[in-house]
Amino acid sequence: MSDAQGHAPGNFCWVEISTTDPGKAKLFYSQLFGWETEDVPAGPTTYTLLKKRGKQIGGLYELTPDMQSQGTPSHWLSYVAVDSADAASKKAATLGGRVVVDAMDVMEHGRMAVLQDPTGATFAVWQSKEHKGAQVVNEPSAVCWTELATSDRKAAAKFYSGLFDWQGEEQNYGDTPYTMWMNGAAPTGGMLEMGEMPPHWMPYFQVEDCDAASAKAAKLGGSICVQPTDIPSIGRFAVLQDPTGATFSVIKMEQPA
Repeated sequence: MSDAQGHAPGNFCWVEISTTDPGKAKLFYSQLFGWETEDVPAGPTTYTLLKKRGKQIGGLYELTPDMQSQGTPSHWLSYVAVDSADAASKKAATLGGRVVVDAMDVMEHGRMAVLQDPTGATFAVWQSKEHKGAQVVNEPSAVCWTELATSDRKAAAKFYSGLFDWQGEEQNYGDTPYTMWMNGAAPTGGMLEMGEMPPHWMPYFQVEDCDAASAKAAKLGGSICVQPTDIPSIGRFAVLQDPTGATFSVIKMEQPA
C-alpha cells in the first residue's frame, strides 16, 4: 500500500476526468479498477471523488453544456502541486505558455489554475489548503506515472524546467528518445516526442495484469488504442479509451529482481 500524506511542490498530486457522461464513466472505472465513488456538492454542480479503500485517488465531473457544445471531449487532467497557483500562472505565461483558466479558489480545498505549455499540452496546478491531493498512489488501481507526449521536446523541456525547476534525464528505451523528469532527486514524470498526435499529458494507472485489464476495458465498452506492449526493465503497458472517449494508460510494473 502507498498512502500519501501530501505532495511536494513540482510533483503530480491529483488526476481528474471531465466527461460527457458521468454515469457511464463511473460505472466503467468502478468495474475496471474497483473504485468507490462519492458525489459531493461543488457549487451548482456535483463533483465525484474516486476512491480506493475509502481513500481518494482522483475526481470526476461532467463537462458543462457550453464545453460540450464547443466539442470539448472527455479527457483526463493531471495536476502538479505548487506553492502558489497565481505565481505559477504568471510564470507559465512569461515562458510562452497559456493560461486556460485563471487562478481561482476551489472553496476551502485549495487554489488552482489550468495551463497549457507552448506545444499545446494542457495540465493544471494545485495550491493545497484543506485538500492535499491524492491519498493513494503507486499501487494497483492508482496513478503511478504521468507522461507528456509532445511535438517538440526541446520547447517542452525549456518550459517545464523553467516553470517547475524539473531536470530532464535522457533514458534509452529503444528507438524513441525518452526524458525522465526529475523533481530534485526523485522522478516525477516522463516525456517523449510523438509528432503525429496532439500534445497531451497522460496518467498511468498501475494494474496487476496489463493484458487482463485491457481485455476487461474492451469488454466494458472501452477500446484499446495501443495493444499491451513490453517496456524493457520497466513493465508492460497499454493505452485505453473509456466509453465516453477519455484516454488513459495502464501498466503492470516489472518486479525488481
